[in-house]
Amino acid sequence: MLGSFGDKLCLCDWQVERHRNHVDNRLKRILNAEFEDGISPVIEMAIRELNEYFAGKRTEFDVPLLFVGTDFQKKVWKYLLCIPFGKTISYGEMAAKIGMPKAVRAVANANGANSMSIFAPCHRVIGSDHSLTGYGGGLETKEYLLKHEQVSMN
Repeated sequence: MLGSFGDKLCLCDWQVERHRNHVDNRLKRILNAEFEDGISPVIEMAIRELNEYFAGKRTEFDVPLLFVGTDFQKKVWKYLLCIPFGKTISYGEMAAKIGMPKAVRAVANANGANSMSIFAPCHRVIGSDHSLTGYGGGLETKEYLLKHEQVSMN
């Protein structure tokens, strides 16, 4: 599911995501807007870039993003953009990188609230024991995305 606000993408999330209503309600409340079916130039751009990503032809995205959340959540989500294609980082490492090494659980929760799946690649964040932990699209999808990136690198 893709959504835009103005000329930026504000939503790329899984329709079956377990936090779907929470994410939708946050976007509606903060943006003071309602959802409507349709297409926009930024959604068309996002579709094109996602198709290129899944075809193995794109490792970085150019679509402009609008992060909608608390300042802490935005800090976490912006850091997701720094995780290289095909690489992973643990929640603990991420907490340390944003200067809050004791905020591991808060970082994990912010990742869980990410409404910009794939574009802000929360699938690249894993447990400190290298286990795959929670993902809105399901762990099978997280595993698929990580394997897709590994194959695309070769």
